[in-house]
Amino acid sequence: MSDRHTTDSHSGQSFETLAIHSGNTADPLTGAVVPPIYQVSTYKQDGVGGLRGGYEYSRSANPTRTALEENLAALEGGRRGLAFASGLAAEDCLLRTLLSPGDHVVIPNDAYGGTFRLFAKVVSRWGVDFSVADTSDVASVRAALTDRTKVIWVETPSNPLLGITDIAALASVARGAGVKLVVDNTFASPYLQQPLALGADVVVHSTTKYMGGHSDVVGGALIVDDPELGEELAYHQNAMGAVAGPFDAWLVLRGIKTLAVRMDRHSENATRIAEMLSGHARVTRVLYPGLPEHPGHEIAAKQMKAFGGMVSFQVEGGEEAAVEVCNRAKLFTLGESLGGVESLIEHPGRMTHASVAGSALEVPVDLVRLSVGIENADDLLADLRQALG
Repeated sequence: MSDRHTTDSHSGQSFETLAIHSGNTADPLTGAVVPPIYQVSTYKQDGVGGLRGGYEYSRSANPTRTALEENLAALEGGRRGLAFASGLAAEDCLLRTLLSPGDHVVIPNDAYGGTFRLFAKVVSRWGVDFSVADTSDVASVRAALTDRTKVIWVETPSNPLLGITDIAALASVARGAGVKLVVDNTFASPYLQQPLALGADVVVHSTTKYMGGHSDVVGGALIVDDPELGEELAYHQNAMGAVAGPFDAWLVLRGIKTLAVRMDRHSENATRIAEMLSGHARVTRVLYPGLPEHPGHEIAAKQMKAFGGMVSFQVEGGEEAAVEVCNRAKLFTLGESLGGVESLIEHPGRMTHASVAGSALEVPVDLVRLSVGIENADDLLADLRQALG
């Protein structure tokens, strides 16, 4: 396979410029400034083995997906980006590349429910064990390591409790133990945080979320800086086949062009909402790393450009009160997922995190999670005030 998935000639430019131009080479045939959607399964060969640009079959490589993969690598400061059909497809490929039966993984005590389900219900049947640790506590992670550990898995900010992990500190622990550090960067996006530069080995994204940004596509990504690991992942991506289709890749690539300006607004709106909720009589706790009282605030300020668009909070009155807040919201749409331009509200215990019930990752029943969109902040604040009553 060629080296076409590595970062291109735009390296060294600012993030906003890379987001728009990296991987987005003008079409050589027409000069179209947007990469075409190559809705094609196979490619004409110039004689047996005579591939044009290395393309032979779209599971192995597709020009639209190539454009996205080059862009992903550039934005995360890596050498190889790989695009998948979903975030969980990316995670599955990664785990089956890095792990063998008998291996062990350290996972966080707060994580996306689908990730936990993958470990607990799927990978565990393959003979891979896991331990749960508070990844915001380096000592907790170190204590969870065994001689069979191959991966430390981190989400920061975490889902849905917005915990913060010191990536550089855990990278040091991982290097010392000879294991890989994997960071799910979905909540932050590469605009706010770049884990590879802090010592992580692999970055994971659900590109469904902030990267796509418009609630109209499902996708996932892996980005690495180690060329050898990149080749191993690419081999498994092709062998397993859960690749991003050309139209989905095109939608994510389109969404990324406005990632920087969207994340600025997401963060600004979320900060205002978190501050309002902190003073509300019915709110017992606000979870947002941008608040000075958040236990991870200083680390987040050090490793993130801003604090993102996700806010969680707990309400007085327990589970039914939290559900009622979700049901009363009007401008905030009741729904799963996150990272779109429109604001969403959900009850994690009954929705996105139902799969962690009864586990060490179980979330508080009085918790409400917000994905703060880019609408007018005053309108969002008014809706939350009426929903809280």
